[in-house]
Amino acid sequence: MPEKKHGKRYEELAKKIERGREYSPDEGVRLIKETSQAKFDTTVELHLRMGVDPKQADQMVRGSAVLPNGTGKTVRVIVFAQGDRARDAQAAGADAVGAEDLAKRIEGGWLDFDVAIATPDLMGQVGRLGRVLGPRGLMPNPKSGTVTMDVAKAVKDSKGGRIEFRVDKTGVIHTVVGKSSFSEKALVENLGTVMDAINRARPSGVKGDYIKSAYIASTQGPSVKLVLSETLGIAGRAAS
Repeated sequence: MPEKKHGKRYEELAKKIERGREYSPDEGVRLIKETSQAKFDTTVELHLRMGVDPKQADQMVRGSAVLPNGTGKTVRVIVFAQGDRARDAQAAGADAVGAEDLAKRIEGGWLDFDVAIATPDLMGQVGRLGRVLGPRGLMPNPKSGTVTMDVAKAVKDSKGGRIEFRVDKTGVIHTVVGKSSFSEKALVENLGTVMDAINRARPSGVKGDYIKSAYIASTQGPSVKLVLSETLGIAGRAAS
């Protein structure tokens, strides 16, 4: 496979990062802000190579976290609920609320949302949408807090900075820690919260190293390898 070609600006920015060197979370975040090359407010991403075998059911890593400083993006949330729960979801700011009518709308091709939440009693209706929602990562799931009776909290969390993570088939987690316009402190706090949530999601079937390496990068920018021990050490920093 040919090596990916980058533009001159990317190459100049990449020179600020020493190849083969690992950086502390604070240094890494500073470098990501310095090397964010796009003209828009780029997303800062975290990429973790996990020491798990995602083919084994007892080694699937999945969960969510509410970032203390938000994600920096507008999140469109829909809720499958009826009665009082539907009213709670609307009051909390859900962009669309419904049951059978909402399911039919999605079956008709409407997918103008980022998060789907459902009360447990409506998962029967939502289940038939699995073929559409599943591949897009939009299927409500109890482990990620999107199948719940407390729809108001789920809506507020989703709009206020809740992110989901899941190990992919290659054993890597790709997730978000904020925007390059955030302060270094805010990004490190968000990073600590994500690391804490991923640590808590460790499956009982995992033996040996749970996380093998950690990198952060901004959209279209070069990546920075983090010192793993220090990155694990900031887990939960925002909460402390």
